[in-house]
Amino acid sequence: MAEAELFSLPDYPVPGHGKVWLALARDGARLRFASWHPTVKRVRGTVVVIQGRAEFIERYSETIAELRRRGFHVLAFDWRGQGGSQRFVSRERKGHVGRLRHYETDLALAMAEMQARLPPPYFVLAHSMGAALCLDAARRNALPVSRLVALAPMLGLSMVERPRAASYLASVLYWLGLGSAFVPGGGDTAIATKPFQGNRLTNDPVRYARNAALSAAARHLSIGDPTVGWVRTAFRLMNRLAAPSAPLEVRVPTLVIAAGRDPVVSTPAIERFAARLKTGSALILPTARHEILMETDAVRAQFWAAFDAFVPGEVIAGAGSAGEQGEGGLMKGLVGGGDDASALGGTAAIP
Repeated sequence: MAEAELFSLPDYPVPGHGKVWLALARDGARLRFASWHPTVKRVRGTVVVIQGRAEFIERYSETIAELRRRGFHVLAFDWRGQGGSQRFVSRERKGHVGRLRHYETDLALAMAEMQARLPPPYFVLAHSMGAALCLDAARRNALPVSRLVALAPMLGLSMVERPRAASYLASVLYWLGLGSAFVPGGGDTAIATKPFQGNRLTNDPVRYARNAALSAAARHLSIGDPTVGWVRTAFRLMNRLAAPSAPLEVRVPTLVIAAGRDPVVSTPAIERFAARLKTGSALILPTARHEILMETDAVRAQFWAAFDAFVPGEVIAGAGSAGEQGEGGLMKGLVGGGDDASALGGTAAIP
């Protein structure tokens, strides 16, 4: 099998000394993987970075470098239908997946690659769609990791005014044979390349411009709007996690971090889910938009302080600029005070 490649911009290079490869899922889908070793001597395990819809490995280069400085091996991969993984529609800019089991198969392959190639203990840092898929895997005993950090998990969609009607329509269109068609009004333009003003993803114009340039330059990795099949799959996943028993079934210690100004996924739905976790805790970052890892330095500082306290439980001095800022405000939020971060009530303490 030919080796894959990583795409690098001069202004936003991929971390060096990485390894990239293609692996086959059990249904034959080709997925692109990449891994890196820590850049410090004290090795603390492996973090698997799991992206959301329409993303690809290279967008997380900054986060990967920060994790390596914290002493972690890092594994990342592209979901089928996006990035450098196999596409299953002729118009490759469509964000398409056929069924929920396809994503479950991809995640199973990622866990197998993690265990075969990299040392424990294992941790997952997942975003949006990826975070929801990991929460579902955790409740099915299909996430063999020590801890999960779920950022803005896709448990409901803020941008859909009538979710029941949208779900029903997606199912009807799917069974009419239109599963691989764009959603009505959808097109090839990647969300990350749209104008910064009014964007749904971040308050940080520099990181937004960086990611827009990356998506524009790496057109072979980026995708546009979702298909009917993807929307149907997303609602099936969200409906599964909306069951009252779902959060009670999650056995992996979990830190859920939500964005207070998230126009993509529903923060109230995240709050309701997190409040019922048996082995979970949650934090809301009031000023953040959807992509917490692509946010301003102040927001990212809050994230890294929470991450360092949770995985595996201590702050590492000098681990990166974001980890060195704003920690006091976050910790005040965790105990019920402060303006920049606040605890979500009703969650159990992490052991």
